[in-house]
Amino acid sequence: MKRRVVVTGLGLLTPLGIGNEASWDRLLSGQSGVRTITRFDASEYSATIAGEVHGFNQEDFISKKEVKKMDLFIKYALAAAQFAMEDSALEITDENAGRVGVYMGSGIGGLSTIEHQHATLLERGPGRVTPFFIVGLIVNLASGWVSMRYGAKGPNLAVATACATGCHAIGESFRIIQYGTTDAMIAGGSEAVITPTAVAGFAAMRALSTRNDDPAGASRPFDRARDGFVMGEGAGVLILEALDFALARGAKPIAEIVGYGASGDAYHISAPSEDGDGPIRAMRNTLSDAGV
Repeated sequence: MKRRVVVTGLGLLTPLGIGNEASWDRLLSGQSGVRTITRFDASEYSATIAGEVHGFNQEDFISKKEVKKMDLFIKYALAAAQFAMEDSALEITDENAGRVGVYMGSGIGGLSTIEHQHATLLERGPGRVTPFFIVGLIVNLASGWVSMRYGAKGPNLAVATACATGCHAIGESFRIIQYGTTDAMIAGGSEAVITPTAVAGFAAMRALSTRNDDPAGASRPFDRARDGFVMGEGAGVLILEALDFALARGAKPIAEIVGYGASGDAYHISAPSEDGDGPIRAMRNTLSDAGV
């Protein structure tokens, strides 16, 4: 029999604010986190706007010794995981550590680290590239750092499926708990690629909105006048638990996940199928899974 799975904790680090309360309050008040890019001089780019995280003090979440070992996307993941763990009050002990896993994703990973270390290589030679280069940028190290931080010794996984990354991490974590492999999962996604190369690359694809004179109104995915997406950064993490496990420890569920479906269009490298076939099948699979 499939186990019921609930959400017991939420962690947000977004262009709207640092933490759940700040992000939620600004969302409810209708504020936008999209502004003119400040990370680098984007004046010569066709798109000069993005959703940047402002006011993030990394040393509030990571020790000075560890800061140099990881890319910004990992730092965001650790911060969001901290908010989620605090929200859920989940305690990982020697007894349950093997039954708590981590499934964190990132669409691109540590591109800013690649840019910086590549410049170091060209300007100063191979001997000056940091030994933390590779471990600081690969996608799975978000999950790795979160697991080390909290002692989660269950399945430790990562996914990189572009815009669907976070949803896939949550859905697959749901499956892992549903079939009894674990009792709880720390799941979500993190991204931090508002960098010269990334913005130039997406702009070259003509994928970005160029509504530069109206940052707050640029992200309009379902509008007839949509002219592209707006790059953003941040992290979101959920704590998922088997309902029986959550209730046994006195946790109060926020929501229940009752179904999950995934699909592929087999159509184009970046454009969705024009007839909506992929989303339709994903939703049908979800409804079937949920018994609806």
